[in-house]
Amino acid sequence: MAKEHLLQHGTRQTRQSEAMRDDQVPNSAGGFAWEISDWDKLRRFLILGSEGGSYYASERKLTTSNIDALKNCLKEDGPRTVSEIAAISQGGRAPKNSQALFALAYAISHGDKMTKRAAAEALPDVARIGTHLYEFVTYAEGMRGWGRTMRWAVSHWYDRNPNQLAYQAIKYRQRDGWSHRDLLRLAHPSNSENAPIFEWIVRPGLETKNTAPTGQSLIEAFAQAQIAESPKETADLVREFRLPREALKTEHLASTEVWGALLETGMPMTALIRNLATMTRNKTLDDSALLKIVVEQLGDGEYIRKSRVHPLSVLIALRTYAHGGHGGYGIRSRGETYSPKPKILDALDEAFYMAFDNVEPTGKSFLLALDVSGSMSQGQVAGSPLTPREASAAMAMITVATEDNVEVVAFSNGRSHTDAFMSPVSSQFEGYHGIKDALSPVSLSKRQRLDDVVNRLNGFHMGGTNCALPFLYATAEERKYDAFIVYTDSETWFGEIHPKQALDQYRQRSGINARSIIVGMVANDFSIADPTDAGMLDCCGFDTTTPQIISEFIAGNI
Repeated sequence: MAKEHLLQHGTRQTRQSEAMRDDQVPNSAGGFAWEISDWDKLRRFLILGSEGGSYYASERKLTTSNIDALKNCLKEDGPRTVSEIAAISQGGRAPKNSQALFALAYAISHGDKMTKRAAAEALPDVARIGTHLYEFVTYAEGMRGWGRTMRWAVSHWYDRNPNQLAYQAIKYRQRDGWSHRDLLRLAHPSNSENAPIFEWIVRPGLETKNTAPTGQSLIEAFAQAQIAESPKETADLVREFRLPREALKTEHLASTEVWGALLETGMPMTALIRNLATMTRNKTLDDSALLKIVVEQLGDGEYIRKSRVHPLSVLIALRTYAHGGHGGYGIRSRGETYSPKPKILDALDEAFYMAFDNVEPTGKSFLLALDVSGSMSQGQVAGSPLTPREASAAMAMITVATEDNVEVVAFSNGRSHTDAFMSPVSSQFEGYHGIKDALSPVSLSKRQRLDDVVNRLNGFHMGGTNCALPFLYATAEERKYDAFIVYTDSETWFGEIHPKQALDQYRQRSGINARSIIVGMVANDFSIADPTDAGMLDCCGFDTTTPQIISEFIAGNI
């Protein structure tokens, strides 16, 4: 009789706590996976960040690892690194811009001559608003002094038309201990067309004579708003000059008339979703005409994409707004409650999907597998209140909403409870490979709202990570799938067989050359996607391009 302890060292099945091949490395949980390339690490860092760390790695450790990857990329090809930073930032592919700003500051501080020049030229594309500029300067000043390249980069940022410059000057007056006045005195920009506005920024008491008419009128309107005596006067200035909220007196922002004027003149999308709760509390959205403006703006897919509003920001806004000011998991309460508007909730739900690139259905059959192990319940996705577990549920809904032939399962190595949302697996799979109640089908439909999906997925009990389970389940249940999509942190360690081996077994027994996409939800160094298997793909979670890349890969186009 074959001995179990000897079978475990065969080439077709290896414990996850042991390497199945020489090219695998230990992950942070004690299992073995493949290390992704420095370029993939860089992309994960730029999109997901390292804020909050992960279950197995502290924020400092995760950040250090990602900065090492950034250093290696700069050493290998500095201009390409800058191009990657700019593409991800400018494309709105990341929930937060902080990582891109840091990486660009690192490039301008530590790159070679060509890299520093490329970073300086890319600054306006990455630091698109005043707040971004202040953050970039904060990072850069911690690494270098104000040399020629740094002065030119900041001066280059201020080289814009007078109206744009005036808008930046009044909307982003100071942040992070910096002001435009500070930066102008350090950079000495020489754009003669903007000289009067520069002079006003440095010495705001001066009149703006000879300023280009658009810039002058905006600055004059700002000055009038600062001394406006009534909300009506402020609202009139907003309507005439399209003043931003930051240019107005704080006490006038309690007025529904002022908020109405801001909505009527086209509030920026980011500002809109951040202030939905405020406008609901102060009864602004009780006005059906104003409510209609908000719903229509949230439903404008083209405007959402042009605004670079990231879907994660929309999801956070949806969850925050749905709580009605009562707080909740990862959400701070202001102490003032309100009744959420159903039309706003529905509009935010639709806006989430529109914030991604357009995804074409493939007509293939899918198994979506959500890692709900303990490691996925810790840390933050891009510094948001959402854990990787919650974020993966929202990402999975993109495929559910797009495709018709989708099954969704959640897996761990612990017991899950069962309700109307989660149903038990069949007796055929129960106890498979000695694992009981480790995987449960999850009933998701296109009609479910995202915040409900995210909240209810937290009902699963946590355990260790076994990323082989989706493939074992498909084999045991004799399911026919063209593709597996696994949302995980790849910190797999629990199980008698590696995910890659389990996939190979499924392919052999089913006769289907199924493809597998591993969506990394944490900016760590690991993936369970075999780099030598053309049918396996590693993607970055919450990259706005990921759903389309998945679709193209499964369709066989890439």
